[in-house]
Amino acid sequence: MNTIRRIVEFAKVKTFAFKCIAIGAALALVASACVIQLASTQLIGGRQTAQAATANRTLTVTLSAKRGRILDANGSVLAQSVERYTIVANPEAAQEFEPITCNDNTRDYCHEIDGKPVGATGAAAVGRLLAKVLDMNAMELGADLSGTGQYVILKKDVTPQVKRSIESLHLGGIVWGELSSERLYADGDLMGALLGGVNDNGDGVAGIEQVENKTLTGTDGHETYQRGNGGEEIPGTMTESVAAKNGDDVTLTIDRDVQWYVKKVLKEAESKYGAAWAIAVVQDVQSGEIRALADSDEVQAGTDAAKMSPSRAVSETFEPGSVGKVISMSGYLQMGLHKMSDQLSVPDHITQEGQTYKDSFDHGTERWTLAGILQNSSNVGMIMAGENYPDEQRYEYLTKFGIGQPTGLNLPGESSGLLTNPSAWDLRTRNTILFGQGYTVNALQLNNVVATIANKGVKQQQSIIKSTTDANGKTTETKKGEATRVVDEKVASDMMNAMESVAEGYNKFVKVDGYRMAAKSGTAEVQGSDGTLSSIISDYSVVIPVDNPRYAVTVVMKDPNGVFGGLTAGPVSAQICEFLMQKYEVPVSGPRKNAIPVTW
Repeated sequence: MNTIRRIVEFAKVKTFAFKCIAIGAALALVASACVIQLASTQLIGGRQTAQAATANRTLTVTLSAKRGRILDANGSVLAQSVERYTIVANPEAAQEFEPITCNDNTRDYCHEIDGKPVGATGAAAVGRLLAKVLDMNAMELGADLSGTGQYVILKKDVTPQVKRSIESLHLGGIVWGELSSERLYADGDLMGALLGGVNDNGDGVAGIEQVENKTLTGTDGHETYQRGNGGEEIPGTMTESVAAKNGDDVTLTIDRDVQWYVKKVLKEAESKYGAAWAIAVVQDVQSGEIRALADSDEVQAGTDAAKMSPSRAVSETFEPGSVGKVISMSGYLQMGLHKMSDQLSVPDHITQEGQTYKDSFDHGTERWTLAGILQNSSNVGMIMAGENYPDEQRYEYLTKFGIGQPTGLNLPGESSGLLTNPSAWDLRTRNTILFGQGYTVNALQLNNVVATIANKGVKQQQSIIKSTTDANGKTTETKKGEATRVVDEKVASDMMNAMESVAEGYNKFVKVDGYRMAAKSGTAEVQGSDGTLSSIISDYSVVIPVDNPRYAVTVVMKDPNGVFGGLTAGPVSAQICEFLMQKYEVPVSGPRKNAIPVTW
């Protein structure tokens, strides 16, 4: 019995031992597997883990190129981009934010507001810290930071000072500034619509900003580096760096001082004469460079108004009225149909082919030379003198002087006016063409007519872009279009002579002491808002000084009290001319000699 009991007990012990051995073996196998896995993780996956960690820390930052400046002819800044920042945040990180209490040990990285604890956690705490710096409502900021995602814009166009203040809040990895820029215009409405503006991406969308966008726009660069937990660059981790290339500066032919004065007198004239608007062009006769291109509109550069509406100085078209007589009379002389001294007996009205034409004032039959017809601005005289002037030539000389043709400035919104082909002219239009009605022009075109006469019959390509300067300081002059001869020098000289007599006729209203001027006034009935000929365009084009032509000036006004161009636009042009003579210290004129008679 004892023997049996011992056998059973031995069997039990043996079974237990076997189980222990089995369990031990199993544990050994598990341990081996763990060791193998650990080795695999450390030796095989370690490199991958390190690479992933590096990738998470690696950041590529865009280095924004600065847009080029727009300068006036003397180097004064008209438009420039300044350093600004877009403040962005990570909402997910903000929601996990726990402010660090300030004490002697945490002073360099703790959080407080005006020396007091933040009093909140998460997005609300971040909002409270940012509110004063960004000048925004803390609750609104907190709401913005409570959304989903890792990117939200909190504020745009903040200054570098604000960005540095945010950095001092110790919110690295939660809130940071991304470099951008803001386009600033030095003179507000001085050249509002003419300069235009840029969109949110910094691209020019109107005015000169649009015309020169390719030149002004730079090329962004970038940097690639690893960042720490606070978002800062880890020294020595830069792997790639491509510098930004700033846009080129663009220098205009516009003289800011002249533009300012012209703008000033236009606004004053608009008010004085109750005009709907006023426009003026100042042009260097010899070079074709535009020194001022202004209107009376008050449009701030860079605003929506400047981006949506082109400059009135280039977009507005109108019938030139009697200034157009300069073109027709130049054609008479160039074709040899007349000399300026030819004598005509001119009544105050005439009927041709069932069409009656009248002068602007009643008079008996006058004994005028061709010069006298221009001085007295006689429509009837122009028709009589143009009897043998074919329609083809009437059209030809209009186009040669630039009517109906683009100016070449390529300014947005510029209209070329309207000049129909002779085949579309009726019996009346073919004659009204002779005295500036039946076609439309813009102020630039009209000014270049008298500038061409002043430049000895040579038409210069007008220009408003003088040069460009790259980031290295290399300046490239803008290539100018070719000049073209329109009329012979003798024809131009005789026209200047007759136009000086015109100017002398306005001496009581339009003069600059010490300087001889050549001019032509114009007044035209144009279509008003009611669709009838209920509006008036009054204009005056002048060259100064006659004996050494430097500048051509044209002033255009719509619906001024006083109506006639010589009495409204004329005095305004004289103000501009006087300023030009003083600013550029132009020598005074010598006495007039050899004036062509205006009567016989």
